[in-house]
Amino acid sequence: MDRYVESESERGALRRGTESAAAASVAPAEGEQDSGLWARFAHAASIESFCASWLELQCRVIGPVEAGMILLGPADRGPFRPVATWPVKGHFLTHLSKTAEKTLKERREIVMRGGDGLVSTESGIGRYAIGRPIEAGGVIHGAAVFEVVSKSAENLQAMMRQLHWGAAWLELLFSREAVKAEQETRERIQTALDLVATSVGHERFYESAMALVTALATKLQCDRVSVGFVTRGRTRVFAVSHSAEFKQQTNLIRSISEAMDEAVDQRETIVFPNGSPKTGVISRTHTELARQHGSVALCSVPLEALGIPIGAVMLERPMDRPFDSKAIELCQSVAALAGPILETHRRDDRWLITKAADSVKYYLVSLVGPRHVALKVTTVAVVGLALFCFLAKGDYRVSAKTVLEPIVQRAAAAPFNGYIREAPVRAGDLVQAGQMLCTLDDRELRLERLKSLSKFEEYQKEYHKAMAEGRAAKVEILTAQTHQVEAEIALLNDQLNHTKLLAPFDGIVVTGDLSQQLGAPVEKGKVLFEIAPLDSYRLVIEVDERDIADVVVGQRGSLMLSAFPSEIIDVTVEKITPVSTAKEGRNFFRIDAQFDQPHDRLRPGMEGAGKIEIDRRSLLWIWTHQIVDWMRLAVWSWMP
Repeated sequence: MDRYVESESERGALRRGTESAAAASVAPAEGEQDSGLWARFAHAASIESFCASWLELQCRVIGPVEAGMILLGPADRGPFRPVATWPVKGHFLTHLSKTAEKTLKERREIVMRGGDGLVSTESGIGRYAIGRPIEAGGVIHGAAVFEVVSKSAENLQAMMRQLHWGAAWLELLFSREAVKAEQETRERIQTALDLVATSVGHERFYESAMALVTALATKLQCDRVSVGFVTRGRTRVFAVSHSAEFKQQTNLIRSISEAMDEAVDQRETIVFPNGSPKTGVISRTHTELARQHGSVALCSVPLEALGIPIGAVMLERPMDRPFDSKAIELCQSVAALAGPILETHRRDDRWLITKAADSVKYYLVSLVGPRHVALKVTTVAVVGLALFCFLAKGDYRVSAKTVLEPIVQRAAAAPFNGYIREAPVRAGDLVQAGQMLCTLDDRELRLERLKSLSKFEEYQKEYHKAMAEGRAAKVEILTAQTHQVEAEIALLNDQLNHTKLLAPFDGIVVTGDLSQQLGAPVEKGKVLFEIAPLDSYRLVIEVDERDIADVVVGQRGSLMLSAFPSEIIDVTVEKITPVSTAKEGRNFFRIDAQFDQPHDRLRPGMEGAGKIEIDRRSLLWIWTHQIVDWMRLAVWSWMP
């Protein structure tokens, strides 16, 4: 099967499509096409042969062509070199190379006047160099350039059009190659994931390793696949495909381990007999293994975890089926994915005693060895610090969150439904007794009062008139209406007298900020401000339930507020609330404390940290008693 034409149907379609394009562009005088040329084009086995056949066909269909050339190279990088010319005449190549260079540089179709190198702007009659970049998927792969003779501007346009159509075959070629490469990469990754998935499904290390090597052996048709891990500076084989048990002392396993060491030490894939992907890799041990234990093809891929070599995978095949590049890439992908997974399984699968012993051994070796000076100094410092903490004593204090609260707090509420007109104060302002806090709009009240006064005067007139006429029933009705209006007037007067909310005493506004609500309605009874006095506060200390047993009334303590972090305030425990409070996922007891000295800068709502002095105890106990108590409770709860 050819490389670039996948089937007979595609070959036929290719030949028919190109023949159609040629029939549409070439004059009948051109004659019949060379059947041998079409056969070479349709059955091209390489890029070079495909380009050579395409170039010759294009030179025949475009028109009067003096020379043509195709340049190819690494995508978008170059260098781009000629892979096909027609005919082979050296004196044409210099001009075509200049056109090709300009085409590749500007990434567009180029028309240049033959000889002077200028873009033609005339009638189109004469000799021209035309070029088009070969682009597929937004990537430049090369260029096709021709030396043509044009009879007119229309003829030149027809030549460019034919070049544009013909270049589609080259672009299709590279598009297929890109799709094929992408598909191969995708398939390789999917295969690697499927192979690694066989080991992920097992919890034990040996089962995971065995599943992986068995799957690799089956997929790549290997006689044997082995996986080893670095233990005490050397690679030790842990699993061999299709072998539940094996002995480490056998010559074969030893040779495999030594070959794995060769790959691990160099951190490179080693392939025998075709050689490794990189030059300069030593494969002496692999050569010796293949000679001693049968003529086999070998491939060793190192395993890494976090950039550290941890082992290797070795695959064995018969010599007549060596490892090609696809198999090597697949093995490398599997190793990159499986290495960290197997290493995690291996470490987790060790006995707890083994883990502890390895840690202690590593520490002791580092401690008594000639190196690791920093570790020795750190150990001496830690031991000295532990002795100091055990023997030395310090002040044991119970720490807790503190909140400053006022003893008395007065609320200022709206006396009636209305609208806010003025609000000169806000939370945090100091106020004096009788100072205005806010004013409610009284325009509607005054209007209602005027209406009521008018009614009162009207009822008075009617009352006097009824008295003069001696209408007793009317007099009684007017008397009742007059009393009702008088009550309304009295109510309105009372409301007008309370449109201004005043401070009940000297203090600080704790809550309330109406400066952004001017003109907003308020309902009767709504709390607008809360005011607390400046000279009466109480300190609330939220002591955790674990420390409440050590706190008694009369103990002294200290307080540091967030507002004054540089000042320490002395306090005394006054009251212990016997009921706990649950808040923010913890239980605490409320402790009331009083200040030893008055402080005029204190404000309600201030928070900080407080410490209650208990007694003097060991520093080690002070720092560890909470965790020890927690462990004691946990053990007691766990025991039957």
